[in-house]
Amino acid sequence: MQKKIWANGEITSFDKISVINHGLHYGTAVFEGIRCYDAQRPAVFRLKDHIDRLFHSAEVMGMQPPFTKEEIVSAVKEVIQENGFRECYVRPIFFYGEKMGLSPIDAPLNCFIIAWPWGKYLKKDAVSVKVSSFLRISDRSAVMTAKVSGYYANSVTASLEALKEGYDEALLLDHEGYIAEGPGENIFFVKGNTLYTPREGAILPGITRESVMQLAKEAGYGVEEKKISLKELSEYDEAFFVGTAVEVNAIANIDDNVFKGEEEVTKDIKNAYYRAVHEREEWIDYV
Repeated sequence: MQKKIWANGEITSFDKISVINHGLHYGTAVFEGIRCYDAQRPAVFRLKDHIDRLFHSAEVMGMQPPFTKEEIVSAVKEVIQENGFRECYVRPIFFYGEKMGLSPIDAPLNCFIIAWPWGKYLKKDAVSVKVSSFLRISDRSAVMTAKVSGYYANSVTASLEALKEGYDEALLLDHEGYIAEGPGENIFFVKGNTLYTPREGAILPGITRESVMQLAKEAGYGVEEKKISLKELSEYDEAFFVGTAVEVNAIANIDDNVFKGEEEVTKDIKNAYYRAVHEREEWIDYV
């Protein structure tokens, strides 16, 4: 695991935080998940894009970080270097500190960056998925372009339900009954040479999702963002999850709807993504 973290501007050993903590009690934290790959030397994938979104999330939560984006980018690299990692997962997180009561006004803001080795997120090459009985948080209830810790209670309940019933992962619908996303993943469906993915709104428009859409277009595939209903699932040949943690992971079935798994288009996209995270210079920040 990690040996050193970056905490409020300094590299230090892992330390304790107060239990009287606004972020802990009310979910008032924002974070990013970032991967660093071994590309002959450590290479962080789309680092600046992740930090841009981190600061967007901070603004949504009324946070005023005492650091610039450039300082956080440098700090991410410093944490990786200090720990001697060649590959790792990086978690920058801003959270309100010691204060109780719902309003975070006047609460201190903490800015931490941690990193650790983290392999395959979903343990199977093609996972079994359950449509959750819980709906995705609506864009009428939250700013869905922000990555706020409190939102993920919705993801946890959906995941626990799926695991309890013997599935590997969950799939949430939006408030209109259309497919939204997984608990921590965006989703794509394949029919012929076209990829389909839910429209923005009740999803986090992920950085990996955007990367996959671009890579698919460059490979000659069509890409369409649209509302997707459960009734349509039988029309698709393949399905896969994408995300920083999950990368590109095939779906074997969604409830009774069976897909081809890691074949053809899914495999092609997975290989293109693997090449991009190791070789695509405009998307890589070397440590």
